[in-house]
Amino acid sequence: MSTIPTIMLNNGVEMPQLGFGVFQVPDLAECETAVATALATGYRLIDTATAYQNETAVGQAIAKSGLPRQDLFITSKLWVSEFTYERAKQGIEDSLNRLGLDYLDLYLLHQPYGDTMGAWRALEEAYHAGKIRAIGVSNFYADQLKNLELTMTVQPAVNQIEVNPWYQQTTEVQFNQNDNVRVEAWAPFAEGKQGIFTNPVIGAIAKQHGKTNGQVILRWLLQHGITVIPKSVHQARMLENIDVFDFELTDSDMQNMASLDQGVSQFFDHRDPATIEQIFGSSLKQLH
Repeated sequence: MSTIPTIMLNNGVEMPQLGFGVFQVPDLAECETAVATALATGYRLIDTATAYQNETAVGQAIAKSGLPRQDLFITSKLWVSEFTYERAKQGIEDSLNRLGLDYLDLYLLHQPYGDTMGAWRALEEAYHAGKIRAIGVSNFYADQLKNLELTMTVQPAVNQIEVNPWYQQTTEVQFNQNDNVRVEAWAPFAEGKQGIFTNPVIGAIAKQHGKTNGQVILRWLLQHGITVIPKSVHQARMLENIDVFDFELTDSDMQNMASLDQGVSQFFDHRDPATIEQIFGSSLKQLH
């Protein structure tokens, strides 16, 4: 079983470099089994969210694991429908209750829309009260992150954004890292889009190292100083994803990976007004 290295966040909290995500595992029994398997496999960072509707299943797997709470790093996220100061305070409590935990290791604002300032104040209060060990954001672009930093007292420790070979977000990653905000990649495999697991460029690198395309992608992200949270409900893939700390990509490998960047999100444009209305409109209107 692999031991996953940790990094130190900007507030001194240690966070595993690689974790297990549960996005798109809404079936609670399947989610509980997957998290239990991941914990047994050696994962200690578990990433969920209110919007995933599976915090309860994650909490049940944690409770049954028998692992000491201090050995785990549990992340959840607040959805935009709770982005006011008062609603965010309740949302934090709701996440803790669904997870069955006394505290969270990391709690994020899931999107940069709505009353992010009011919601962040609630996160800061919970952070100072010891209910959350580190607070951060997800899907914030550099200007949105800087606006938050300039108006609040606690700097975000993490920004969870889409990063994968097709959408490398080099400028955004560098901004966060220069600002001492840890980048965490969601969809590191782009959900398999464009044949990523059989891509010949990645495949040639993988063959050279005796690894798979998926392992090369995770290693590439890790060598960029990015935390990764791949998801799989299959133990064989969980084992494969965790087995990425015994090799290193060369400078040439890294350059070949860089050549794959298409500069376009594999999912949706977070800055397109029509997309924002379509995806987040109904949640934001609940605040009125």
